[in-house]
Amino acid sequence: MTLRLNLRLADIVRTFILAWTLGIGLSAQAQFRVDVSGIGLNQLPIAVTAFRGEASAPQKIGAIIRADLERSGQFRSVDPAGAAMDEVSRPDVAAWRQAGADSLVSGSVTRLVDGRYDVRFRLWDVVRGQDLGGQSYAVTAGDLRLAAHRIADYIYEKLTGEKGAFSTRIAYVTKGAQRYQLWITDADGENAQSALASPEPIISPAWSPNGAQLAYVSFESRKPVVYTHDIASGKRRLIANFRGSNSAPAWSPDGRTLAVTLSRDGGSQLYTIDAAGGEPHRLAQSAGIDTEPTYTPDGKLIYFVSDRGGTPQIYKIPSTGGQAERVTFTGSYNISPAVSPDGRWLAYISRSGGAFKLHVMELSSGLSQSITETSADESPSFAPNSRLIVYATQQQGHETLMTTTLDGKIKAHLAGQSGNIREPDWGPFQPQ
Repeated sequence: MTLRLNLRLADIVRTFILAWTLGIGLSAQAQFRVDVSGIGLNQLPIAVTAFRGEASAPQKIGAIIRADLERSGQFRSVDPAGAAMDEVSRPDVAAWRQAGADSLVSGSVTRLVDGRYDVRFRLWDVVRGQDLGGQSYAVTAGDLRLAAHRIADYIYEKLTGEKGAFSTRIAYVTKGAQRYQLWITDADGENAQSALASPEPIISPAWSPNGAQLAYVSFESRKPVVYTHDIASGKRRLIANFRGSNSAPAWSPDGRTLAVTLSRDGGSQLYTIDAAGGEPHRLAQSAGIDTEPTYTPDGKLIYFVSDRGGTPQIYKIPSTGGQAERVTFTGSYNISPAVSPDGRWLAYISRSGGAFKLHVMELSSGLSQSITETSADESPSFAPNSRLIVYATQQQGHETLMTTTLDGKIKAHLAGQSGNIREPDWGPFQPQ
């Protein structure tokens, strides 16, 4: 988007509106396909067979699990070559080892008399010939994809020792035919549900730590106003509607507070405000523009963007207020900070030679690198297990969402049929 080439920090809100105007409409269903590209080191070879009975089910469980594992960057799929197995079948481990698999997943899908589906699976270590366990889920047709994602989470944790994030959700915003929509999807971009629709812009969605609410900015009042939105009921609460601009909400880790950018006292400055609303607390006095706050996982610091040094750079400040400290020193334009849930990494967007590219910094060393080949990246957000980043970008003239591993070696394209897809935010782990 050419507007991004001349972006000034003070014009962020106005630029969002103009950018949407130039966008291409998205189909109402906002459906995605997942295309995985790249090769990583030390990927675990795994075979996932088609689940017995899935041909008669609305979802292909085995294919969903396979795509989840590939997208994580931790696994490489081994072709099951049409093998017919279920959760009670004992595999020929020698044959699977010869096929190149270290692990094997098989299972079944059975329609129950009440219309639900019984989904069962078994995970095998074929190198050691060990049964690594399995589970079963009785779900409605609408929850078959969720069952598949939870199976992928189980496999991921058993084989890597880390929690999987496939059953989490992503929020993002689209515009089509003068209609703005806030969507919630599965972590693979499928199963999109509209949470809010408006003729006026919606920007900056941010998940609450418990996944029950989204904060966002709406222009329904012909100015930016911050709301929180309950996912289950659809009810929302007005949080910040002060004089001037109210924008860039970010939740504290305990869910009790929001950091926001307000211009109520002149200039865009950082404040904190109770998540139920109330009087805001100013964090710092700055002659520049301070915006895009984000908390660290322990809640002690807030990273943000400021042009107080002459160009937009990323800084950090105690969440109770105080002296700000500069974080980025490479490049003259660094924005959109996101801190990983494990506190180890900072993702951000850096402009270099007119290109906006996703960078990842190791916070302990301060070393950073660009991890994309695209040139219009924006809005990075970490998966709750800190292993993937979702971001918006452009490919072949179209707005799209991508996920990437932290080293940039494995990327997945969440490709819409057509359209303008912006501002993703990856939600927290969901209760099982």
